[in-house]
Amino acid sequence: MSGGEQIKAPRGTFDVLGEQVSSRATLEARAKSILEGAGYRRIETPTLEATELFARGVGSSTDIVQKEMYTLTDGGGRSLTLRPEGTAPVCRAYVEHGMHKLAQPVKLWYLSSFFRYERAQKGRHRQFWQVGAEAFGSEDPALDAESIVLLGTLLEELGVREVRLRLSSLGSSESRQRYRDRLQKHLRANEGGLSAEVRERIELNPLRAFDSAHEGTVAVMRDAPRLLDELDAQDAEHFATVCELLDRAGMAYEVDATLVRGLDYYTRTVFEFTSDALGAQSGVGGGGRYDGLVQQLGGPPTPGMGWAAGIERILLAGSPPTAGAQAVDLYVGLSDVEDEGSFSRVKLAAFEILSEARSAGLCAQMEMAGRSLKGQLGHANRIGARFVAIVGERETLLKDMQDGGQETLDTTTVVHTALRGLRELA
Repeated sequence: MSGGEQIKAPRGTFDVLGEQVSSRATLEARAKSILEGAGYRRIETPTLEATELFARGVGSSTDIVQKEMYTLTDGGGRSLTLRPEGTAPVCRAYVEHGMHKLAQPVKLWYLSSFFRYERAQKGRHRQFWQVGAEAFGSEDPALDAESIVLLGTLLEELGVREVRLRLSSLGSSESRQRYRDRLQKHLRANEGGLSAEVRERIELNPLRAFDSAHEGTVAVMRDAPRLLDELDAQDAEHFATVCELLDRAGMAYEVDATLVRGLDYYTRTVFEFTSDALGAQSGVGGGGRYDGLVQQLGGPPTPGMGWAAGIERILLAGSPPTAGAQAVDLYVGLSDVEDEGSFSRVKLAAFEILSEARSAGLCAQMEMAGRSLKGQLGHANRIGARFVAIVGERETLLKDMQDGGQETLDTTTVVHTALRGLRELA
């Protein structure tokens, strides 16, 4: 029967192989240590969520909702979406499980896959992974500073190069609305210099004009009013305190009044870590405060603060240590036996040794590829096996791959002898 055409992974998705798995495991272990040490607990939300969650939470005017979501209708006629970001789902879980009744702040972290339809490029995929942290129930600017420092610490420990921290404040919804009116007036007065995309967004999402790389738009935005100049006294004090706390923590940053986030729910503090090692697409991770989002999703008035960072972006810009392959304590091989019946008995005995070794806590593997005796020893050497047991019909040869010593044993004593040798080595 002839084979069919090769099937490849969809564009924008990828397989995680070999050393990449080790690097990701290291990243996850560091995130767990840093975040759980600061009182954050792990949470995982469903891959599929109600589409309304993102339309209401992320914002109907955002690129994510308008252009990038993978949405489907299930057999019951419900509109479902592959999660494109992590904050809204965690907020939904906070409300649904009554976490407002717990001691506040409630601190949660996640490491999950997300999905957006956007142009696939190096470090940016349609299926991607993020590590994120969300904290609910505190307006204290110390929570903002702590959150920022935690991400900065994670990036530092993972060796992310040429990192810069940009920091700003979007103020309250009221001050942002006043600013929005001023910005829209500026954009309309200079509409001829704007890109078509920015012109289309003047009514829906004018702040995103700051993200445009269009030459004419960039020129127009140089003279645009800045939101930092529109903050009320409380918001200005909150931002000044966050800056002072970061100074005390030794966290370098630059205040950037043009910094906006692509999601509608942000209030007050916003920040972004970038890496110049990544080139033009330099964003590694960021976030901010979202004091109205939980209430917007049906919960009680609850302040929130959080961030997310791209795993692929971190690994591109960083150099996390990779854990070596787990040491193989015992490799169980098979003697060359021509008689098929005898071979079957040998293989049964070998499998029994394998099972006994694993029950005793050894890292053990068994020959299953039909190699010759020479090939088996070569393979055992490649995988770094400490001992090799060559199982025969009546007895087994146990070879110490470190000092070259070997002894012939009753099959029932192989595991005990290997354990004794490993103890002496330790």
